[in-house]
Amino acid sequence: MSERPVIALRVIPGKPSASARAQVERRWRAGHLLLAPHRLGFFLAVSLLAAAAGWWVLVQLDRVSAVLSLPYALSPSLVHGAVMSLGFLPLFFSGFLFTAGPKWLGVQPLAPRQLLVPLLCQAGGWLVWLIGAHLHGLTALAGLLLAGVGLAWVTALFWGLIRRSRAEDQLHARTVGAACVVGCLSLAGLALSLLLGAPAVARACVLTSLWGFIVVVYVSVAHRMIPFFTSSALPFIDAWRPFWVLWLMLGVAAVEVAAVWIEFDGSPQGVAGMVWMAARGAFELAAGAVLLWLAVVWGLVQSLKNRLLAMLHIGFFWFGLALVLGGVSQWLDLLQDAPVLALGSLHALTMGCLASLMLAMVTRVSCGHSGRALVADKLVWSLFWLLQAATLLRIAAAAQTAWAGGLLLAAALLWAGVMGVWGLRLGSWYGRLRTDGRPG
Repeated sequence: MSERPVIALRVIPGKPSASARAQVERRWRAGHLLLAPHRLGFFLAVSLLAAAAGWWVLVQLDRVSAVLSLPYALSPSLVHGAVMSLGFLPLFFSGFLFTAGPKWLGVQPLAPRQLLVPLLCQAGGWLVWLIGAHLHGLTALAGLLLAGVGLAWVTALFWGLIRRSRAEDQLHARTVGAACVVGCLSLAGLALSLLLGAPAVARACVLTSLWGFIVVVYVSVAHRMIPFFTSSALPFIDAWRPFWVLWLMLGVAAVEVAAVWIEFDGSPQGVAGMVWMAARGAFELAAGAVLLWLAVVWGLVQSLKNRLLAMLHIGFFWFGLALVLGGVSQWLDLLQDAPVLALGSLHALTMGCLASLMLAMVTRVSCGHSGRALVADKLVWSLFWLLQAATLLRIAAAAQTAWAGGLLLAAALLWAGVMGVWGLRLGSWYGRLRTDGRPG
């Protein structure tokens, strides 16, 4: 038997491989934020989220104590609503959409550096907004304008991907693109209403951005991704996503936007007002019941075996709960002739649904694109349940009890703690190379 020839391998000196660099270079570098679209968007989002959460804690402390005596140039509730709707969430959207969007549309992705200026405009603008809320209205307005330029720029870039696409299925991407336009218009309306001194219109613009922009993006992505993620992790469950489900969720968003403007200066009075409240309550109860049923059909119970998947399903379950709570609130308002639990249903949506889905989806994308296993470890799982506790505290505070101030402060502190710890962990990933040495 002849021996196999021995082939001598010669190591060519030069630049080390990506895998070798990942093992050697473990330091956090700002330049690594431009290695992939999600890195910069997510890093700026968690940074702004932490800043906004810390600011809201200070506001709550100021409300229950005279120690801080913060000056206010704008209503803190309006400032809070705007940054929570139009601030960090669009930055998360940018990181996700310019990562997944090109795959949906079958086009070449943008270079991460193309997103640098518009994303910095958004993050910087919202920080100026928070500062200006205490200094001067015009300073806050300047922050809004800067953030608006960034959002419009990102929206134009995303529509550029859509226009270049030849993919047959563009429904989800185009729905998201249309929602981004609504977000731009809402932000412009907010700025104009502040300039003209119309606080009721300003609040309506913020709520329009929540339902017409944020919720529409969420339900479009949820309709496309939750059944896919579920069937991938649990093969015995089919990826069932009929389009009537998407139309229902978009219809809910459209009705809520219409309600914002019907009620922007107060609910309708007389018989017309009673009919409107009864009809809106019935619609929200019916839509909420369907979405709760859908959450079960999509695999809520089965998902509990997989923590990361369970976070997605529980977050979606909150959407149905928020609508049911909103319907109950409408009927209680009608019976008692006073607002009851309206802010509770709003925060069931924002903290229960949107924040839970954000925690789940951003964690999943960050793990996958940093070379880590797609799992929710003990830290993330604990943070998720602390978020649920903060949501329940905030809903309880909406009941207008004698404990409302303390409950609000507790919810704000818990929210800030969860988002601060979560943001620190993920922020440390975005500035480092992937652990598996792959590019991105």
